[in-house]
Amino acid sequence: MSTAGKVIKCRAAVAWEPDQPVVIEEIEVAPPLASEVRIQIVATSVCHTDLYHLLESMNKEGFPTVLGHEGGGIVESVGPGVTEFQPGDKVIPHFITQCRECRFCKSPRTNQCEKAWTRVRQEIMAGVESRFTCKGKRIHQFMGLGTFSEYTVINQIAVTKIDPAAPLDKVCLLGCGICTGYGAAVNTAKVEPDSTCAVFGLGAVGLAAVMGCKAAGAKRIIAVDVNPDKAEKAKVFGATDFVNPKDHSKPIHEVIAGMTNGGVDFSLECVGNVEVMRSALESSLEAWGVSVIVGWTDMYDVAIRPGHLICGRTWKGSVFGGFKAKDGVAGMVKAYLEKKVKVDEFITHNMALDQINEAIELMKNGKCIRAIVNVSPQ
Repeated sequence: MSTAGKVIKCRAAVAWEPDQPVVIEEIEVAPPLASEVRIQIVATSVCHTDLYHLLESMNKEGFPTVLGHEGGGIVESVGPGVTEFQPGDKVIPHFITQCRECRFCKSPRTNQCEKAWTRVRQEIMAGVESRFTCKGKRIHQFMGLGTFSEYTVINQIAVTKIDPAAPLDKVCLLGCGICTGYGAAVNTAKVEPDSTCAVFGLGAVGLAAVMGCKAAGAKRIIAVDVNPDKAEKAKVFGATDFVNPKDHSKPIHEVIAGMTNGGVDFSLECVGNVEVMRSALESSLEAWGVSVIVGWTDMYDVAIRPGHLICGRTWKGSVFGGFKAKDGVAGMVKAYLEKKVKVDEFITHNMALDQINEAIELMKNGKCIRAIVNVSPQ
């Protein structure tokens, strides 16, 4: 029986309040309205940004919510005016939109989209609209997506149709972390052949940044993390060195300067910590170093001395790796199928939706790179 045009009742992991376990609930998912698609989520993963909202920023206005923004699924139905998608299409949602019509989408200078700013309330990390209800209450969709649900409804400008040959329980990771780190190296930093690089933080984003540095031809890639277990994993993605700041009495930027005759050509901060952001900047060569902030936080200010930049360093930010969303995701899926980028190697756990709290704890405690949550296994 067709479900098109009808409310779907399904299971979802609802975060009722901050800093508490999520709860598997039956929710109602409304049909898509104009320009929207309803998607059956096949697989999703836990990203640190989900934890940031749940356990760090804890903005009460952003609850209750269905977390999740790194997923993949199959189009169940489409709303009026949707011509780009049809039921049965394999798709990846993404928190960055690409309407292809606004001045930003038409500019090569940015991957931002003006419509993104009217679609998502950044201060509460939730969509302005929501098609979710539970127990008579409106439930937010995290970043306008909410992939910790068997079904979700998303505006078509935040969805990419992908090659039907792509396995959704792998390429769902391209909806955020891998594109963010890889693109930060190749698109934002513009890492050059034979250069030296340092990547701070070796979660999925940082490891993807390492992979991007290698793809760009860097001759030396220094991976930095306080977790010694990340050393071998970093080598898989192309790191030539591993440095644990806890092993040194000197500040980490001085350690890296000593290793590289003054600093690296490119540094990437993939933690979301303002102190690490400064360390990454100071680790880049004073005369021409480029440092990129990739990790997300909006809780604290970051401070530097003017001299850190005056002598020639460049400090940049990167969101979603500088990729135009639809173009970038489709391109990265193609690169994965052609074995030009790694994806499977990021996956350390496969779990069921009922195990979502366990997956969150693994991420919280640094015990996984990416846990794939099989929401609606095919």
